[in-house]
Amino acid sequence: MSNEILNPILKGFNPDPSICQAGDDYYIATSTFEWFPGVQIHHSKDLANWELVAQPLNRVSQLDMKGHPDSCGVWAPCLTYHNGLFWLIYTDVRAYQDDFKIAHNYLVTAESIEGPWSEPIFMNSSGFDPSLFHDDDGRQWFVNVLWDHRPEASLNHHRPAKSFAGILLQEYDHEQKKLVGPIKNIFPGSDLGLVEGPHLFKRDGYYYLLTAEGGTFAYHAALFARSKTIDGPYEMDPQGHFLNSWQVPSSSLRRSGHSDMLELPNGDCYLVHLTGRPLPYRGRCVLGRETAIQKISWSEDGWPRLAQGHVGPTDTIEGPFGGSAPESFQSQSLDFANDQLPIDFQSLRIPLGENNLSLTERPGYLRLKGAECPTSKYEQSLIARRQQAFCFTATTDVDVQPETIQQMAGLISYYNTGKFIYLYVSHDPEQGRVLEIMMANMSGGSMSYPLGQRIPLPAEGEIGLRIDVDFDAWSCAWRHNGGAWQRLAIELDYSILADEFGAENFTGAFIGMACHDMSGARLAADFRQFSYQEREFMSRQQRAEDC
Repeated sequence: MSNEILNPILKGFNPDPSICQAGDDYYIATSTFEWFPGVQIHHSKDLANWELVAQPLNRVSQLDMKGHPDSCGVWAPCLTYHNGLFWLIYTDVRAYQDDFKIAHNYLVTAESIEGPWSEPIFMNSSGFDPSLFHDDDGRQWFVNVLWDHRPEASLNHHRPAKSFAGILLQEYDHEQKKLVGPIKNIFPGSDLGLVEGPHLFKRDGYYYLLTAEGGTFAYHAALFARSKTIDGPYEMDPQGHFLNSWQVPSSSLRRSGHSDMLELPNGDCYLVHLTGRPLPYRGRCVLGRETAIQKISWSEDGWPRLAQGHVGPTDTIEGPFGGSAPESFQSQSLDFANDQLPIDFQSLRIPLGENNLSLTERPGYLRLKGAECPTSKYEQSLIARRQQAFCFTATTDVDVQPETIQQMAGLISYYNTGKFIYLYVSHDPEQGRVLEIMMANMSGGSMSYPLGQRIPLPAEGEIGLRIDVDFDAWSCAWRHNGGAWQRLAIELDYSILADEFGAENFTGAFIGMACHDMSGARLAADFRQFSYQEREFMSRQQRAEDC
């Protein structure tokens, strides 16, 4: 078997990876921001093939995000395994788009990766990107970014480094369940600025501090510093950033930076890192920030280097065990015969209970009960999965009878409350049941309706909805009671569903089902099936012929 690993190992929105080993098992935790449950944990036996196995923050007592702005919520978790326990550190960010950040750091633990996970232990609120290091003398140390809200800005040639004020270190006492002792700023970062994402390691008598810098967009990078004592002083790698996509334009993995390192029992080291794959010719990452892996070698003077000999990440690496399966397209078809959704479906900010979602009230259907509008940051009846390939087709069939203009249900391509494309069934006072498209593209918070007119639908029966995405082209079709698809003569710019469009955000594109009822009557929409099929690119003519 080949031992080649294909990147990215976690496709679609899976940023800020943290990796750990427990016996023969490997786990990666990634950020989820405003999506609930919080934190995604993938499992592997070979570092090449990964399966989503846990979303540990699954109770409101652990994570209450109602009202959180877009791209807040869970930032940069840190997962470790020590003394028979899994330790998960995470930040709950409640605001970030002004001089202040409201960021609270917590710890939860579990004996099994599947849980149950404990109630959270509060750590601090001085910044974000927390990490926990278990030293070989039995002590535990907590690091996080210090956030400085003051106006003084340390400028560099890329962007202001204002507010990223260094890496704080403090001891953690698990018996007392709190941080104890002095707080020390151990590392200010390099001239690139925006130091974040700290992780500590120990090797050959040195403490190594791994950080990300340059911001999470084009100039993202990773840097090591080291010290003989845990509280410094830390000297930076004399060769500078060892991982940096912008210096290697030929690399298809862009935005590479935020990282974590794993040392195997035989001494081999691997680095998991955030990356992004832009749309061809557009520079926008609709797939969000993904996770890739690189092999690490060590220089003669004890500094980590990418094994390929340069700072650019590569699409394939040599793995320690077997290899990954040949790259293939994912396929998911749901008929809602089971009493729970697959683990890869998430909701916005809050769990969807019987008040919003039911798989039993109408057997064989997913029932969503309409809640607030598509721009609500409080309560939406929306359930969705990540887009994980550039080209895909998604379909659903919905049985719904809107009675007012404030009621709607359908299939949604969603990035956040300001960036989405919604294909839905609604009501028109003159035409009755109609098909509509609503689009949000950050233009002052107002919606656009690119169809220009509502399409009358049959008064009874299921309406099938279909969305086709081909890189930056979004198109759609509909059908009645499982009949032939009728394609709409419209093609929209799908690239708006990206971090780089409009205000800077940090998530990725989702596809899912939604029901909204601004009247408060809680309209019920019954979805009979949902499918997500990744595929090769289809031209406009091919899409028309496919229907």
